[in-house]
Amino acid sequence: MDGSGAVQHLVDRQPDVTPDRLIAQLVPPPTFSDVSFDTYHPDPAEPSQAAAVQSCLRFCNQAEQRRAGRKKLFGRREVLPGVGLYLDGGFGVGKTHLLASSYYRLPGPKAFATFGELTQLASVFGFVECIDLLADYVVVCIDEFELDDPGNTTLISRLLSQLVERGVSVAATSNTLPEQLGEGRFAAQDFLREINTLAAIFETVRIDGPDYRHRDLPPAPEPLSDAEVSERAVQSAGATLDDFDALCAHLATMHPSRYLTLIEGVRAVFITGVHTVEDQNVALRLVSLTDRLYDAGIPVVASGAKLDTLFSEDMLAGGFRKKYLRAISRLLALSREGTTGVGTASRS
Repeated sequence: MDGSGAVQHLVDRQPDVTPDRLIAQLVPPPTFSDVSFDTYHPDPAEPSQAAAVQSCLRFCNQAEQRRAGRKKLFGRREVLPGVGLYLDGGFGVGKTHLLASSYYRLPGPKAFATFGELTQLASVFGFVECIDLLADYVVVCIDEFELDDPGNTTLISRLLSQLVERGVSVAATSNTLPEQLGEGRFAAQDFLREINTLAAIFETVRIDGPDYRHRDLPPAPEPLSDAEVSERAVQSAGATLDDFDALCAHLATMHPSRYLTLIEGVRAVFITGVHTVEDQNVALRLVSLTDRLYDAGIPVVASGAKLDTLFSEDMLAGGFRKKYLRAISRLLALSREGTTGVGTASRS
């Protein structure tokens, strides 16, 4: 994109994801490519955050020791079962930062994946083949462990059970809402109940605190007009411009595991005609796209309804509430970056 007036459209892209590409994607997203425990700054008012760092460091030491095994006679080593860590907390308290820091702290081979990416890996390679693929890993880190689909939860629980028996350690995160008292404990109980074959190995660590993405920040920015969004998209290098409904229809043509490839090379996403979504399937696809955009740090500029009204009140009161609120939190962060950081001049 040279800023001369040509603009790309996500709806024109037909991404393909090969098995090799799936394996190559098992690393922390670009947003967390440079994090470490040293760059995590616990809130002094939230002691659970500093305690979580120590729990992660303990986990890393144990995971490395377990992978090394126990030395036996004649120089042989006995395989020890892996250990588990579950980071439970609200939006924006640094769970993914700590998960990625644990990944970087540990030696390879290792994997970092969202829950969806892990289920996709199992479906592409097959259950047994996926176990063989990951069996020699030191750790598997799972960001945003989901309990929405009983079938997928059972599949991943069985997969992780097999891996833990072979010395692979597992770290996972999920979201709860800090303003809902006690929800963190309930989320942890749900997690441990659903993965009952693994529950005994997990140390559950609660991380409290406000969403850092909204600390001292204004509410959702006022949307631009369709014309303003289109004009800024044309002026922005590496941008895409799409109609909201057309983009939603395009997302329905592919598995969410392809969304990362869909936005590859994109530097900003411009969307016109945003409105409240009433269809749950459409909403969940938008959540998946938002997660990929956030992971890649791609700004979003939109016209139409405010992004914090993207999901209907009925949806926000339903079973996927946490997913939708997480998506809104991330979209607001990306839209603020988009409002101030792109479209003001052509960039190379």
